[in-house]
Formats: sequence, C-alpha cells, structure tokens
Amino acid sequence: MSLSGTSERSVPATKIEITVSCRNLLDLDTFSKSDPMVVLYTQSRASQEWREFGRTEVQRRLQNQHLQTGFPGTSVSGPGRGDRRPGQPRRTTPHDIATMQLCANKLDKKDFFGKSDPFLVFYRSNEDGTFTICHKTEVVKNTLNPVWQPFSIPVRALCNGDYDRTVKIDVYDWDRDGSHDFIGEFTTSYRELSKAQNQFTVYEVLNPRKKCKKKKYVNSGTVTLLSFSVDSEFTFVDYIKGGTQLNFTVAIDFTASNGNPLQPTSLHYMSPYQLSAYAMALKAVGEIIQDYDSDKLFPAYGFGAKLPPEGRISHQFPLNNNDEDPNCAGIEGVLESYFQSLRTVQLYGPTYFAPVINQVARAAAKISDGSQYYVLLIITDGVISDMTQTKEAIVSASSLPMSIIIVGVGPAMFEAMEELDGDDVRVSSRGRYAERDIVQFVPFRDYVDRSGNQVLSMARLAKDVLAEIPEQLLSYMRTRDIQPRPPPPANPNPTPAPEQP
Repeated sequence: MSLSGTSERSVPATKIEITVSCRNLLDLDTFSKSDPMVVLYTQSRASQEWREFGRTEVQRRLQNQHLQTGFPGTSVSGPGRGDRRPGQPRRTTPHDIATMQLCANKLDKKDFFGKSDPFLVFYRSNEDGTFTICHKTEVVKNTLNPVWQPFSIPVRALCNGDYDRTVKIDVYDWDRDGSHDFIGEFTTSYRELSKAQNQFTVYEVLNPRKKCKKKKYVNSGTVTLLSFSVDSEFTFVDYIKGGTQLNFTVAIDFTASNGNPLQPTSLHYMSPYQLSAYAMALKAVGEIIQDYDSDKLFPAYGFGAKLPPEGRISHQFPLNNNDEDPNCAGIEGVLESYFQSLRTVQLYGPTYFAPVINQVARAAAKISDGSQYYVLLIITDGVISDMTQTKEAIVSASSLPMSIIIVGVGPAMFEAMEELDGDDVRVSSRGRYAERDIVQFVPFRDYVDRSGNQVLSMARLAKDVLAEIPEQLLSYMRTRDIQPRPPPPANPNPTPAPEQP
C-alpha cells in the first residue's frame, strides 16, 4: 500500500488530501474479488491510544486500484502562506464545480450474448505520476453508443487547480461479477475539457494491447464531450457564516416494542452505569448540531405512549410536559426531560412518524429565505405503523428547508427505514416523488465499539449521521437560488427567535 498527499495552504491551517493505492491485496471473498476499504487511525501523544480518523469508501471487487476519495477534510493547524511559490500548481476558485456530459460511438463489443454495458472512470494524475479515481459514471446497459447522464465534480478533484494536469479516462464494459472488461482509454486535461463550452470535443478510445497486436487497428470507438460548464458553488460553511441557523428537533420512540424501561433488556433501560442506545444517539448527534443553533433551545417530543392521568395515546407529546413551550435547554435538558418521561408515561403504540414530521414541516414552511434550516432527529426501534402517511409527509417536506435523521436502535432489520432513506429509490407517494433526498437513516448497532467504548461509538455515529446534512441544506438553497448572506459584523443584532415546531 502506498500513500500520497497534496496540500492546499491557507491561513491559519494547511489542508492535506491523502490518497491511497493498494497492490496485490489478498482475495478474501470466495466467489469474487475483495471489496477493499482503508481506515486511517491517529495516535494521541498523551495517551498513545489509536483512534479512527476516517475511512475511504468501499471499492467493489478491486484488488489493484487507487481508492477513490482518500480522506476528505483532513487538516492540521499551522502557519500558511497565500502566495504561490514556483512550481506550485495554478489554482481555480475552491468552490468551482464542473458539469459535463459525454456519449460514445461504436465502442468495442465485449459481451458474448449482447453488446456492451459501458461506463467511464475518470482519474486525476498525482505528483508522482500515479493516478487516482475521481469519478465513475453510471453503467448504460446493452449498447455500443451510450449517452451518459450529466454529472458534476469539483474542479479541484479533477485537476487540483492545474489546468494542464493530465486527466485519464478509461472505458469499461460492466460485468456483474466485478471483472469489468477494459475497452480502451484516452487522456485530456481540464483546459481541453473546457473547450467544449463552445464546441463538441471527440476523443479516440484506444486499447494499447490491441494497437500492438493488430496492424490495421484504428480505435475501439470514440467518446464525445457534449457539454461542459463551470459554476462557482457555495459551501455549507458559507451559509453558516452568513447566519443560517440549524433548528434541531428531537422525536423519541416510546412504543412498547422497546421493552420495559425497568428491565435491562429494554432499549430504554436507565442503567446507573451507562447510557442506553437512545440516550447515546441523542447525545452524539445533539452535542454537535447544537453548535449551529444560537439559542440552544430544542423542541423535544415522544410518540407512541399513554399519557397520565387518563391514559390518552399520543403520537407527539412534549418531553418536558409543556404543551405551550416544548423547548428544552441544550442537549442535557433534552436528556433530563427524556428520562423524566420514561418514569411517567406508559410505553404503548402504535408507531407513527407522520405527526411529528408534519409538525416540524409546518414550522419550516413559514421561513423559506434561507435564514433557518430544520433538522428532525427520530430515534426508533424501527417498527413503523403509518408507512403510507410517513412517505406522504416526507414527499411534502422535501420542498422545505428541512432534513430528517432516523437512527434505528435494537436488532430489527429496518427494511422500512431503508426505504424511507431514499438513497437507491427516491421516496414517492401517490405518484409524487420527493423533490430532494432529505432522509438519512443509520442503524446504531453498526457504530457500537466492540470494546464497549461509548465515546468512540458516539463519535462514529455522529460522523455518519450528520454526513448528509450539509449537502441536503445546499440542495435546498440551490433549488431556491438562495445565496449565502455576507458574514455579520463583529457585534450583530440578535437574530429573531425561529418559529418552533
């Protein structure tokens, strides 16, 4: 395994991008190649303890490959200079996003019973002459003349700011078992790609082996760059600096399927020695997101319980027992109200998500100028009773400044939660599709540290749970053409309190 890195200097930190390549990995899968992933650990100087810092994505069925994105966002503090020294690559604006579309013509036929299932792999060249994957297109089935969907990629990821740096593009025929057939390759550069803003650019796809073996070999087809454009895209931090507030709401599952809170087998068990999975999920996510909320007041609800004294079933009751003001002071206030509710209500059912989603959506619908963004955290054991109504609520909420995080606790399979997540198939209801992907689901058990370290478990959970929030916020701002406001002056006037769910 080898490591390479590039740095982007700014004040007051140096941003480092690490890329990883592996060769001759052991084949640990019985019927296919391995699916490698690299995990980076850092060691504390004080305790000498190793802790996970980040991990690459999984590369399906590859044994000799550069892992795609390395470790994004890696940074170390230190002085930096904004000036460009001799030999440093030229830089574009850090927020520049390139959008392009390509098609191919007369590619080589690779499948015995059909044509080919082609896809493209883009590689950025590194300082040491190696290449790192920076994008893969989708597969277009059974054609020698594919047209790929337009896609966007940060210019920095494509060329690291050097307009003349080589960009290599491989053309493959997709195979189900992962042994994709190489069709050919061609090279270009950011500068050459950008010419397609005014004209089509045609590249010959060449297969070096065929070229050496066949005297009459011409090419293995052509790829045409149909369109290319560059736009400056704002970041999540730009909006936060401009005053956008994240308003955090919590909804906790109080249904009987969680088990009696007085019993150790319950997912709500209040042990004097450690936090329950519910409490850990709440603390992990809340303690990070509260830093983006100026007033630190969080509406917190429970659902699926019988409330005293008359035993009324509620699918949206304030944990602090205050119908007029469901806000809790900070995450510690939410935890305190949660523990108090466990002592006073009766876990019951059924499990309805729609009421609390609609409650937060009503608040989000009142502020559409980009100054407020709502995040709803639902913690549940995964047994949902109003799937149809919940999908309808999500589709309606997808046009609002709102995201939904669902953390599943316990041993359930969570198929319904995976469907709501919408990563593979966009959520739909009565023929309407969600305008944006606003739901992020994670099963808590995937993040539990085997050694019992709750701090590490919570850190892992928070990292993945919050991973999609920035992009979801940006997608809303883009669809509404909302630009970030300039950062406020040193002593701004207090921001008006947001509408609370």
